[in-house]
Amino acid sequence: MQELKSIEQFEELKNNGKHIFLFSAEWCGDCRFLEPFLPQIEAEHPDYTFVHIDRDEYIDLCQQLDVFGIPSFIAYEDGKELGRFVSRDRKTKEEVDQFIDSLQK
Repeated sequence: MQELKSIEQFEELKNNGKHIFLFSAEWCGDCRFLEPFLPQIEAEHPDYTFVHIDRDEYIDLCQQLDVFGIPSFIAYEDGKELGRFVSRDRKTKEEVDQFIDSLQK
């Protein structure tokens, strides 16, 4: 999973192609819970490029996007938001897969 390097990169990625942005932070236990199965999720959904956004580094972006709980996911395709799985609750692999599968409809 690539790391977001700048707000400009976020805008470029958001507006070009299919991306799923994962908002998390180093200190977030529920975010660490996701880590073991993230590579499998990425492999099972090759249509999307996954991008990690550090909530602490990009707090203004999180506020702009109404991401107040982590871990959270927001999917975009060519500038259009496809869906979001935004909450402060722990997420299972199955829940993340269901969210991504729901984007296909």
